Amino acid sequence: MEKMKISNISWQTSLHQLLSQLKSNSGEPPRVAIVGIGNNLRNDDAAGMLVARALLHRECAADTPHLLVIQAGHAPENVTGELRSFAPQIILLIDAAEMRDVPGAICWVPIQSIEGMSASTHSLPLSMLARYLTLELHCMVALIGIQPKSNDVGEIVSAEVLHAVDVVVDEICNACFTLKSPY
Repeated sequence: MEKMKISNISWQTSLHQLLSQLKSNSGEPPRVAIVGIGNNLRNDDAAGMLVARALLHRECAADTPHLLVIQAGHAPENVTGELRSFAPQIILLIDAAEMRDVPGAICWVPIQSIEGMSASTHSLPLSMLARYLTLELHCMVALIGIQPKSNDVGEIVSAEVLHAVDVVVDEICNACFTLKSPY
């Protein structure tokens, strides 16, 4: 896989641009599913799960009909039924991803670039899941990757990844509040 270097500002811009574009097409906030992926027993691999867990405790996700947050664990393919019922316009997969960057780096990874991303702790490659979701649910799929420091067995998440989790949660909440309908 080619190394895809994207700055932290760029992933935030990509998120806001995509959500704004989807909103402007219909005038309504887009239906966004956020799928936190990871294994809580493999240190920094828990990043996606931590993002989902934090979002579920934030006001931006509570009582927001256009937002679905799922803690998918290490087998995100098991939540496809819930995603199908929600009928999202976009699915944001959040996961620890080996991007050959500094620990805690955050990257917006378009579906075309998911192929070849390291995801050895998952039972199904994310590229295959993304293709399936795109074809079956007729929605866009993107990955927000967080560079892990360690995926060794354990339950200690590095400070760099914890900081990245906070940044991602804050930015998703900011983007979702911006999208709320004024009615």
